[in-house]
Amino acid sequence: MAAFKDNSGVYAGKGRWRTCCYYTDWQGIRRKHERRGFKTKHDALAYEKEFLSKANRDINMSFDAFIDIYLENLKPQIKLNTYYSKEFTINRHIRPYFKNKTLSEITPTDILMWQNELLLKRDEYGKAYAMTTLRTIQNQMNGRYKNPTICDEKTLREASEILKKAKIVCGDYLEVLHEYAQPGDFIFLDPPYIPVTEWGDFKRYTKEQFYEEDQRNLANEVKRLQKLGCYIILTNSNHTLVHELYGDFKIDVIPTKRAISSKSSSRTGEDAIVTAFPDARRVVVKDVILPEQVKLYPATRFMGSKSKLLSEILAVANNFEYKSVLDLFSGSGIVGYMFKCLGKKVISNDYMAMSATFTKAMVENSSVILPIEEAKELLVKKAEPDHFVEDRFAGLYFSNDDNKLIDILRANIWAMEDEYKRAIAMTALIRACTKKRPRGLFTYVGLGEKYNDGRRDLQISMEQQFLENVDAVNRAVFDNGCNNISVWGDAMSVSGKKPDLVYIDPPYYSPLSDNEYVRRYHFVEGLARDWKGVEFQDNTKTKKFKSYPTPFSSRDGAEAAFDSLFKKYKNSILIVSYSSNSMPTKEEMIEIMERYKAHVEVVPVDYTYFFGNQKDAKSHRNEVQEYLFVGY
Repeated sequence: MAAFKDNSGVYAGKGRWRTCCYYTDWQGIRRKHERRGFKTKHDALAYEKEFLSKANRDINMSFDAFIDIYLENLKPQIKLNTYYSKEFTINRHIRPYFKNKTLSEITPTDILMWQNELLLKRDEYGKAYAMTTLRTIQNQMNGRYKNPTICDEKTLREASEILKKAKIVCGDYLEVLHEYAQPGDFIFLDPPYIPVTEWGDFKRYTKEQFYEEDQRNLANEVKRLQKLGCYIILTNSNHTLVHELYGDFKIDVIPTKRAISSKSSSRTGEDAIVTAFPDARRVVVKDVILPEQVKLYPATRFMGSKSKLLSEILAVANNFEYKSVLDLFSGSGIVGYMFKCLGKKVISNDYMAMSATFTKAMVENSSVILPIEEAKELLVKKAEPDHFVEDRFAGLYFSNDDNKLIDILRANIWAMEDEYKRAIAMTALIRACTKKRPRGLFTYVGLGEKYNDGRRDLQISMEQQFLENVDAVNRAVFDNGCNNISVWGDAMSVSGKKPDLVYIDPPYYSPLSDNEYVRRYHFVEGLARDWKGVEFQDNTKTKKFKSYPTPFSSRDGAEAAFDSLFKKYKNSILIVSYSSNSMPTKEEMIEIMERYKAHVEVVPVDYTYFFGNQKDAKSHRNEVQEYLFVGY
């Protein structure tokens, strides 16, 4: 401590003393404090001593902050109802008057003025506060404990460890639920209660309040969450509106005590506890063993292939009795092939010629194989080819020798009379071309030196690739005793008898990535249709052709397409593969399917995507949740 002669300003030459000291306030901030005008050094030192004593007891904190600390420490020391009563009284009648002052600034005169203000205050009906109410308010100003724990470090650190595992969000409850709620989640909702008396008012937590319309919106959200598969418990007052809104769910009424009321005899009431658990699920996902025959289907990295989801798809399908299956967007063909292995009648459809070629060779075809000797004959030039690949794609994807061989194979394959042998040969050629590309794609040009990692597929010749793939397709051919069909056509216009089960794996529309199959596979798609009927885009480096029109290229188009498909197959079991970053959203998909299905369930599936072309696709694809929507 120190005191100094004050020889500056208004005190210059007057023999006055000043004191200057530093202290740490309740926020941990080091502050400077100075006081001038003392007549003696003794007075200055005495003041400094008293000030530091008060400062160390956080006397400079605001009254508002002190009330928070006071209530926090009071809560575990008294009954909960008593605490709520004190909290209400303090927040309504004391805090607003002194919250902007520090404790050291509140004077006896301030207290007197506050008391007079309460005496003069009138409610909305012009009535003054009763004396019992005034005494209750006054009593809150009297402290009842010694040595309060201003900072309970142990409890704070324990709470911190627990909260590290939680995500705390401040926002509109509807937005939070729509963003975070997932099937299987437990959700507790404690909304502002519906008033049960004329004076009851527990809805004014915010300036917007919580009216009957908000209660109805909340009830609709609870119904949505329950259908989604969430487990919800909601509390509210035992009001007739609660029973009206939640009549479809279990409601338990329990007696409660209220913490706030001017009359102790009226501090009673009844709460309603609404339990909204999802309906007992019919779809049960159990471990399954895939048929051994499925393993003979040639592996592929075809975009969107569900080869890694076969077990989940089969586990869902096993919940139902069915004999026929429509694989509406067959893609790689693996899902339709799996159902064929199960002895089902399969109709495989796709708008991509290459996909239809795969299923022609291995789903529809039940017995025809392409002998290796015949396959070798296809490698021999029998007539002058058109040199289409050699000329158009020179230097883009394959060496000149490989391009010449592809043209020879093209000419010989299209000259084959047996449609199944032709499909096997074309499937083998398509697979050979994709395996000779480091990433299996045709979105970039170059002979692959940049991506050549030494794998066997890149080292062996195109000829050997073709023959090995002929053998692989041959081994996948088998007869399941059904008349299976491969269709190359628009999914929206597939005709014929409606199947028992429809599996739908459409192009996913997402703003994070495109669903352009033609852009990625235009070269092999061209092979499958011999580039007939396509619109070339000669200005592109890749020499691709224009993509096929599809309703799944926009959000609105996809929504309309789903509605049309669900309506068309409303009498079939529906299993739809979909992802969380696609549009329409999961909730919208449920709503669309519910237009035509009595039961809709969502089965989440763990899956990681390997394709993504836009800026944020790589970071997002690992966060994507795959779903199986089931309608029955």
